[in-house]
Amino acid sequence: MASKPGILTDWPWKPLGSFKYVILAPWAIHGTYSFIAKGESGRDLGYFLIFPFLLARMLHNQIWISLSRYRTAKGNNRIVDKGIEFEQVDRETTWDDQILFNGAIFYIGYMALPQTHNLPLWKSNGLIITALLHAGPVEFLYYWFHRALHHHFLYSRYHSHHHSSIVTEPITSVVHPFAEHIVYFMLFTIPLLTTVFTGTASIASFAGYITFIDFMNNLGHCNFELIPKWLFSIFPPLKYLIYTPSFHSLHHTQFRTNYSLFMPLYDYVYGTMDKSTDTLYEASLKRPEESPDVVHLTHLTTPESIYHLRLGFASLASWPHSSKWYLRLLWPVTLFWSVIISGIYGHAFVLERITFKALKLQSWLVPRYNIQYIVQWQREALNTLIEEAILDAEVKGVKVLSLGLLNQGEEMNRNGELYIKRYPQLKIRLVDGSSLAVAVVLNSIPKGTTQVLLRGKLGKVACAIADALCESGIQVAILYKDEYEKLRLRLTTKSKSNLVISTSFTNQKIWLVGDRWTEEEQQKAPKGTLFIPFSQFPPKKLRKDCSYQATPAMIAPTSLISNMHSCENWLPRRVMSAWRIAGILHALEGWNMHECGNTMFDIDKVWQASLHHGFRPLTTLAAA
Repeated sequence: MASKPGILTDWPWKPLGSFKYVILAPWAIHGTYSFIAKGESGRDLGYFLIFPFLLARMLHNQIWISLSRYRTAKGNNRIVDKGIEFEQVDRETTWDDQILFNGAIFYIGYMALPQTHNLPLWKSNGLIITALLHAGPVEFLYYWFHRALHHHFLYSRYHSHHHSSIVTEPITSVVHPFAEHIVYFMLFTIPLLTTVFTGTASIASFAGYITFIDFMNNLGHCNFELIPKWLFSIFPPLKYLIYTPSFHSLHHTQFRTNYSLFMPLYDYVYGTMDKSTDTLYEASLKRPEESPDVVHLTHLTTPESIYHLRLGFASLASWPHSSKWYLRLLWPVTLFWSVIISGIYGHAFVLERITFKALKLQSWLVPRYNIQYIVQWQREALNTLIEEAILDAEVKGVKVLSLGLLNQGEEMNRNGELYIKRYPQLKIRLVDGSSLAVAVVLNSIPKGTTQVLLRGKLGKVACAIADALCESGIQVAILYKDEYEKLRLRLTTKSKSNLVISTSFTNQKIWLVGDRWTEEEQQKAPKGTLFIPFSQFPPKKLRKDCSYQATPAMIAPTSLISNMHSCENWLPRRVMSAWRIAGILHALEGWNMHECGNTMFDIDKVWQASLHHGFRPLTTLAAA
C-alpha cells in the first residue's frame, strides 16, 4: 500500500478475494460456447482465444518467477544482494489482477467495437504499425508519466507502492495501484486501437504486443543480468533501444534515474541516465555462482509440494503447506511436472539462499518424493543422489551439510554414517541434527511433568529422548512389550527403572510421537492430551479435543537473517526445523566433527548454543 493511498488504489474486485476470477467466467463460457455451437463460418477465433491467452500470460509470468528465483539463489549474475521478505511476497500476490483487468477490457472492447470481430491471424502492416507506435508515442508518454509519478504528490499516493520492492522479482513489474494500471493500459491501447480503426489489426499483433510487454516487464525486474554483452558490441545503438535488468534495478535503488519503459533512449535524451548503469551491468555479468558456507539437503514430499517450493507459486511457498482444493484440479499438470522433476532432473539443485549473520546458507533439493524413500529398491539410487550432493558441496568449499527429512535415517544411510565411511577424508562436516531435535523436544515438555508416553519409531532421536528423560527422573511409558525390551537395551542411563510399560492408553496426557504411530492409537488418547512430535513429519490428522506441538523447530531471529520469504514445509513463517538449525549452529560454533551414525553432541550445550545465536523456542501450539 502507498504511504498515503489515493483514490482508485484498490482493485474493484478486492472484496471477492480468491473468487475474483469469476468476473471473467461469463465471458469465457460464452466465448467457448459460441466457438463450439456455431458453424465454421460463424466462429470467431479471436473471441474464443481471449481466455486461453490470459492463462498463457499467467504461465509466462510463472516461468519468469521460477527462473528468476532459481538464478538469484545460485548467485551468478545476481544484481542486488539484499534479500526480500514475507511482506514483499504478500504485497505482490496481486500480480494477476492486471491480467484479469486486461481480460475484462478485451471482452468489453470486443462487445463495444465491431471492428474487433473476426480478426485475421496475421497482418504484417499491423505488426509494423504496432512496433512504431510503441517506440514513439508509448515510450515517450510513459517516460513523462513515470517522471510525474515520482513527484512527491503522486509518489506518496500511488507509485511508492511499487517502489516498496527495492529488490525486484519479475512480478514486481505489475504490482501497482489500480489507478496506475488504468493509465498504463490507456498507453498500451494506442497501438492496439490504431490498428483496429485502420483495419490492420490481427490476432498476432494483439497477442504479440501484450506478450512483448509481459516479456520486457519480467526481464527488467528479474534481478539477474541475462543480456549478453556481445549483443551491444555487434550493434552499439541497441543500448538506446532495449534496457537491461541492471538498468531498471538502478531505478529501484536510486529512484531518480532510469525512468524509461523499455527503451533507454529517452533517459539519454533528457539526462536522467544513471552514470553507474554500464558499470553495474558489466559487474553483474561477471558475477560467479555463489559458494555457500552451509547447505541443508531436503527433498520433495508429495507431488503437490512442487507448487509450495520457493521456485513454485510464491504465494503458496510463503505459507505452511496445506491442501488446496484448486491444486486437485491440476493433477494432470502435477503429474507431468512430477515426471519432469523426478525423472529427468537427476541431481540435487539450489532451492533457496538466505544469510545468517556472516554465513551464506543454501537449501538444496533432491528431486524425489516421500514414497520413493519408503520403497526399498529405490534406496541405492537415492543414496547415490545424496552422495553426489555431498561431494558437490565438498568441491564448492561448503563447511557443513545438514541432512533434512528422509535424507537421513537408520535404514537409509545410518544417519549419514554411510558417506563418512565411504569418504573418510571429507572436509565438509555432515550433520543429522539429532542432538538439537532432542533438545527441542525436551524443552517442549511442560515443567512439572512426571510421566510421558513415548510412541513411534525407536530411532536415534527417540532413544536419546528416552535416555535423557529417564536420567532426569521422568517416567517414560511404552505401549508394547517388544518396543519396551528393544528400548531398554539401547538406554545408557543408570535410571532404567524409569522406563515402564503402560497398562492403558489413558494413563498419560503427554505423548511424544514419531513415525509409525497410528491414527487408531491417537484416537485412544484421553481428551486434552498434548502431542509433541519428535519426527520431521507432523501427524496427518488432528483431534479437535487435543493440542499439538509443531515438529522440532525454533523461531529464527529476524534481525540476523535475511532473504527468508518461504516456509519450510509445514512450519510457520520464520521458523526453521531443528535439523536445519543444527547445521547453522555447527558452522557458527566451528565444531570440527560430524554428527552422524550414533554420534550425539551434548544436548544442553547444543540447546544453549541455539539460544545464544538468537533462536527462540516455538511455544505456540499447532491448532487442531
